[in-house]
Amino acid sequence: MGHDHAHTAGAPDHRGRLAIAFGITTSILLAQAVGAWLTGSLALLVDTAHMLTDAGGLLLALFAASLSLRPPTPQRTWGFRRAEVLAALAQSAILLAVGIYVLIEGVQRLLTPPEIPSTELVIFGVIGLVGNIASLLVLAGHRTANFNLRAAFLEVLNDALGSVAVIVAAIVIATTGWQQADAVAGLFIGVLIVPRAFKLLRETSGVLLESAPAGLDLDDVRRHLLELEHVKEVHDLHASLISTGLPVLSAHVVVTDTCFNDGHAARILDDLQQCVAEHFPVSVEHSTFQIESASHRRHEHPSHV
Repeated sequence: MGHDHAHTAGAPDHRGRLAIAFGITTSILLAQAVGAWLTGSLALLVDTAHMLTDAGGLLLALFAASLSLRPPTPQRTWGFRRAEVLAALAQSAILLAVGIYVLIEGVQRLLTPPEIPSTELVIFGVIGLVGNIASLLVLAGHRTANFNLRAAFLEVLNDALGSVAVIVAAIVIATTGWQQADAVAGLFIGVLIVPRAFKLLRETSGVLLESAPAGLDLDDVRRHLLELEHVKEVHDLHASLISTGLPVLSAHVVVTDTCFNDGHAARILDDLQQCVAEHFPVSVEHSTFQIESASHRRHEHPSHV
């Protein structure tokens, strides 16, 4: 068996950025909640509800970031590295629910629009936009670091676009008197939320379902491994993602019987691990290979493929 534990070190610490973004988002949330109550605006109410999920999501992300720094234990051999995936999954599910609600409520308000005070609406829209831009600046540099930060960044980005929609709706109402502009802005926010939330939900679910990492074609991996000298067969080939930046791969590799007599098996193990670490778009530095003779296959369970 070959093991490479290069990625068992703790995850990077992003708690400072998340804490700043959480503080800003919570402040905006309180201001917009007052604005939604004063104006009765759907766009502002939806943006406030979105901000509420964002604040909860950022708090969850902050908690997950803290958990992911805990070291592995005999009971939790990967530590809490998957906490960031679970947090992103929860955030995306909440975002999807909010987006669907927005679309339904927006259609209803198009038919029966309430009276919306445009002056107050634009004031609270600007407050939200300024705060969201500040949060975006805090998170932008590390938004691709992991699923957790990516979910947080997308939530704040959607909030910023929602604030823009609120401001535009307020201007339209003030200049034309067309009250449906508020509902249109709400629908716009919903259209922004749903696809992004669904995409993130699908990706994080894929991680939890042990899907192969995106960009790693296992058929291609198998072909490359079979091209190595003395390798006769590759089966039980599996790959998954523990957390962002931590792909793992395992396989049973059948080699010629002479390799066990002339000591060549150790060299083959090095070649196998170097292959999966260097030859593919996704570098797999944590790999486990079981090197076996052709006769060993007869002793394995029929489910091994």
